[in-house]
Amino acid sequence: MIVAVAKDGFRLMFDLMDEAIHYIFKTRRRLDGTPRGLDECTRDVTLTRRLLEQANLLAEAREYAVVTGSRGKGSVTTIMAKLLESLGQRVGTITSPHLVHWNERIRVDGRMIPTKDFLRILHELQPCINSITRDLPPSQYLSPQGIFLAIALRHFNERNVNIAVLEVGRGGRFDDVAVVPNKLAVFAPIMLEHTALLGNRLERIAWHKAGIIKEGGAALSLPQERAAMEVLRAEASEKGASLTCISSADMAKHLTDHPRGQLIHLHPYGELFLPLLARYQIANGTLAIRAVEALQKNLGGGSPKSPAFIDAVRRGLRSVKWLGRVQQLEANPAIFVDGAITVASAESFVDSVRERLREPVISIVGVPRDRDYAGVYRVMAGVSQSLIITETDINPNTHFPTREEALAAAQQLNADLSYADDLPRALEFARQKAGQSGTILLAVSLMLVGECMLIWEADTRVI
Repeated sequence: MIVAVAKDGFRLMFDLMDEAIHYIFKTRRRLDGTPRGLDECTRDVTLTRRLLEQANLLAEAREYAVVTGSRGKGSVTTIMAKLLESLGQRVGTITSPHLVHWNERIRVDGRMIPTKDFLRILHELQPCINSITRDLPPSQYLSPQGIFLAIALRHFNERNVNIAVLEVGRGGRFDDVAVVPNKLAVFAPIMLEHTALLGNRLERIAWHKAGIIKEGGAALSLPQERAAMEVLRAEASEKGASLTCISSADMAKHLTDHPRGQLIHLHPYGELFLPLLARYQIANGTLAIRAVEALQKNLGGGSPKSPAFIDAVRRGLRSVKWLGRVQQLEANPAIFVDGAITVASAESFVDSVRERLREPVISIVGVPRDRDYAGVYRVMAGVSQSLIITETDINPNTHFPTREEALAAAQQLNADLSYADDLPRALEFARQKAGQSGTILLAVSLMLVGECMLIWEADTRVI
C-alpha cells in the first residue's frame, strides 16, 4: 500500500480499521487515567463544529432528527429509520455503541458504511483533523464522536441521504451529534444515569438532554417524570419550540405475543406487527411512529392520515431489525440475550420473556462494576434455577466486579451459583444445566452482546 505523507509529517492513509480507530481516539486518549468530571466542564463541541465547517459538511439541505434519552434511544432511532425508508426516503443513521464492527455506528438505509469508504473518508478528512488537533493543549481533545459524525455526514452526502436520524451518545447539550441543525428533538425516557458525568439529580440530567432542542424547532417526548418534563418544557419555551408529550393513554397497546415479536394496536393504524420481543419496544415504537408523522410534514410528503402513509408505516414496522435487545438466539434450548445491565432493564427483560420461559431457567449475567450488578443478580436469580456470572476483557476501559465481589453479592440469591471467566465457558456451563428443553437468559453488557453476535454468526452489517 502507498502511504501519502503531508509536509508536516502526518500520515494521510490507513490500511487497517484498527489503525483508523487508534487515530480517531488519539487526542482523547491523552486524558486516560485522569478524572473526567462533569460534561459541562470537560466536553467542548467547538472543535467538532470547526471540523464540520472546514470540511463543509453541513451545506447539504437535509432534514435532521436527533434522539436522546436514558433508555431506548437506539431502538427509537432504528425504528424511525426503517419507517422513513418505507416511505421512500434515503435515510442515514448514527447509533452507538456498536456490537461487532465500528462501522455499524454509521448506516444508510440500514447498511453500515463499508470499511473502504470509512477509511477513504477519514483519509480525506485527516488534513482538517490534523490542523485542529496539532496545537491543542493537553487538557483539550477533538471528540472521537465528532470525527465519527464528520465521517457519517460525508458518507450521507455521497449517498444522497435526505434525512438523518442521529442518536446522541450521552446527554445532549454537550454531545457532538447534537451540533447538527435538527428541527426535531426526540426524547426517550429520561432517568438517573452517568451521574458522575451528567450530575446526580434528575433535573440536571434532563437539562443535558434538553439541549438537543433547537430554536423554533419541535420536540416530542414519551411520558417523563414530572421533574424531567418541567425541564423539557422550560427549554422548549426558552427556544420558542413546540413540545408534545405522548400521554400514557395514547401509547400503543400490547395485543398478544407472536413467535417473532408481538402484535400491538395503535390508532389510526389498527393492529401492527412489531418484530421485537421486548415489551419496552412498544413505547419506543409509538414514539418512532409519532416522530415520523411529525417529520412527514417537513419532508413535504402526503398526510400522515392517508392510506398510503398508514400502509407504509405498517410495512416499515414489520421490517424492523434491532439485534441484541431481547433477541432469541436459539430454540432448543431457548436462548435469549438482552443488554440488561440495570435493575429496570433486567426487570423489563424478564417481563418480556416470562411467557416464553421453559424450565430449567439458567441465567448468565455480566454487568460492569459501575452498575448495580447486585441488583441485576437479584432480578435474574428470581426467575432462575441457576445463576452464572461472567465478564469480558474486550474493552480495557470497562471493568467488571472481581470473582470474589460477584460471588459475595450473589451468594444468598441462588443455591446453584457459579462463575465463568468468559462467555464461552459460561455458555458451556449453561447448556449442561439447561439441556435441550430449558431456557438460557443472558443479561449482559453490550460488549458481551457483541460476543454473542460473533458466536451465533449474526450479520450485523445490515439491519
